[in-house]
Amino acid sequence: MPVWWLEALAALLRCSPLRRTVQKNGSNSNMTLFTETGLQISSTLSAHPKYRPDIDGLRAVAVLSVVFFHAFPSWMQGGFVGVDVFFVISGFLISSIIFGSLERGSFGFLDFYSRRVNRIFPALLLVLSAAWAFGWFSLMVDEYSQLGKHIAGGSAFISNFVLLGESGYFDNSAETKPLLHLWSLGIEEQFYLIWPLVVWAAWRSRLSPLVLILIAGGVSFALNIIGVGSDKVSTFYSPQTRFWELLVGSLLALVMMNPAKSLRLHRDEVRPLLQNFLSLLGMMLIVTAIALTTKDDQFPGWWAILPTVGAALIIAAGPFSWINKTLLSSRIMVWFGLISFPLYLWHWPLLSFTRMMDSATPSTPVRIAAVIASVILAWLTYRFVEKPIRSKLNPRASVGFLSIALAGVGITGFATFKSDGLPSRFPAEIQAIADFKYDFTTDARYPECWLSMTDPYDGFAPKCLSGNRQGEGILVWGDSHAARLYPGIVADIGASESILQATRSACPPILNFGDSLCQQSNQYILDKLGSIKPRTVVLFGAWGRYRANWAAGSEDQAKLTRTIKAISSAGVSRIIVLGPAPEWLDVLSKLVYKSWESDFPRHQIPSRLTSGLNQAVRDMEGDLREAVENSGASYASVFDILCNSDGCLTHITDDASKLTSWDYGHPTTDASLFISRHMHQALQPRSSAQSHD
Repeated sequence: MPVWWLEALAALLRCSPLRRTVQKNGSNSNMTLFTETGLQISSTLSAHPKYRPDIDGLRAVAVLSVVFFHAFPSWMQGGFVGVDVFFVISGFLISSIIFGSLERGSFGFLDFYSRRVNRIFPALLLVLSAAWAFGWFSLMVDEYSQLGKHIAGGSAFISNFVLLGESGYFDNSAETKPLLHLWSLGIEEQFYLIWPLVVWAAWRSRLSPLVLILIAGGVSFALNIIGVGSDKVSTFYSPQTRFWELLVGSLLALVMMNPAKSLRLHRDEVRPLLQNFLSLLGMMLIVTAIALTTKDDQFPGWWAILPTVGAALIIAAGPFSWINKTLLSSRIMVWFGLISFPLYLWHWPLLSFTRMMDSATPSTPVRIAAVIASVILAWLTYRFVEKPIRSKLNPRASVGFLSIALAGVGITGFATFKSDGLPSRFPAEIQAIADFKYDFTTDARYPECWLSMTDPYDGFAPKCLSGNRQGEGILVWGDSHAARLYPGIVADIGASESILQATRSACPPILNFGDSLCQQSNQYILDKLGSIKPRTVVLFGAWGRYRANWAAGSEDQAKLTRTIKAISSAGVSRIIVLGPAPEWLDVLSKLVYKSWESDFPRHQIPSRLTSGLNQAVRDMEGDLREAVENSGASYASVFDILCNSDGCLTHITDDASKLTSWDYGHPTTDASLFISRHMHQALQPRSSAQSHD
């Protein structure tokens, strides 16, 4: 740590409360706030620090890293750390305003929050309204309902809490949440709500602001380190594990505003060297974080120190270091910094909506176009929305209008959520598909015989693996796809056979495969075979979703072969491996709706689809079939059952609303019954297979 930082901390501890520098006649005394790094914030103590173009340049680094991470994650895998840079900048600027206002005796909550409203609400209001309007015309019922919930959360600045109950920031489903990025705005606004109150109370009680920052920041950082190992998602989204990053900026603001004479480096020739060293080190830390951090790391955790400290060092270096003055203060970087907030708001909805419209990852040209469009929209928002409100309107006069408008948008979003995505938007003939809902747990015996990924390895209810006589019965063993096969087999032959079930989400029926709970669970099921001895074991899973290699000679194929042999050694006379089900690139109901919509003017609901299928799953089936047949087990192809040259079935009966899958490929009960009947017939030569179109 540079010597001047130690001197600063010592001086601040001596200063205890923020100094009050009011003359006897009540006027504010003039002061020069400085650090020996050369940053002069203001020649007169002010509630609003002097403008620094290099901080806008640092904003540009932050927003561009986030934008490029979202658009091209393979090019900039750690770009998401730009949010952490934003946190430091926000903490620094907001705390500078608060500390300065308190010092000069002019702090007022109404003025502070009015300025925050005028800074944040206009662009946010525009983006939320645009997302709701676009979703009306383009999103399915469940998608629009989710968007409504996220609009409500975004308008109330609690997106981080809303998302905390859903999937993580880096999960695949995150790509279909156009307002996912508002989680960070929620963190910042929660800080803006709490921090002024805490600082004001500390100032009134003459508590040292340094002690306050160190205690609050230390607790927050400790919670972050403790939590990231046990609950990465909660630690990522929770304010108590993120506030330390903003408090780093607050600490920096306090140090740079302290006028104590002990903050000094006497020799002028040393000062530029220190400035350049701090700036270079800070930039190196940020670049290192962008280059090395990945979504698989335990983030924030220790990793977040890199961008956080890096941003603080760059700000501390002042505007006259070479990097700050030449690179960060360049015209293009400052321009991107000025539009950074609307650019952050616009870019992800555009990228997410293109993903949702294509039902797949958009091509590189499409993503480039989305980024360019977001830059244009950001500039238009800054030029024609943000600037006029900030410069031409009375801050307090516009607060009421903006607050009412944002509340109205939030209420509209909540109503959209509570009305299940407004299914009345769709024509009557397609409404049942657009509003397709399915209870996929009850008849699949969840959670008794269909365990979650985190349930105990032996958590199956007694009824799941009992009820048959030795040498009789069928055991359905596998992941959630196998769980969804169970209802069909029961409906097909459950009256004459005992059907046992041992299924666990994301756990294929292969020994020594997957995480530790999956491996323990599969070994437990194998051990149970010796006592229950079913006649037949059906192995089924989403074989194409585990990044497995089924080619001859591969380790995955060897594990499958060993599993089949172990089952046979347990006394099971028949082993059937059911090949992968068709996998759709999007939710099936959405693909059916798109096909219906594009079939103009007939608008017929397709019974089969070829578009939207994941061809990679079909391509891997040959290797899987060969591995199974070479091991002596029987193989049944779900593709052969559900698909032909015209495509794969979207519905089984004449009722087109009874789809074969409620998501990307899990079979509905109608589909699993259809599969069971054809699988049964295919394995019984005396029964003739029925074809279905």
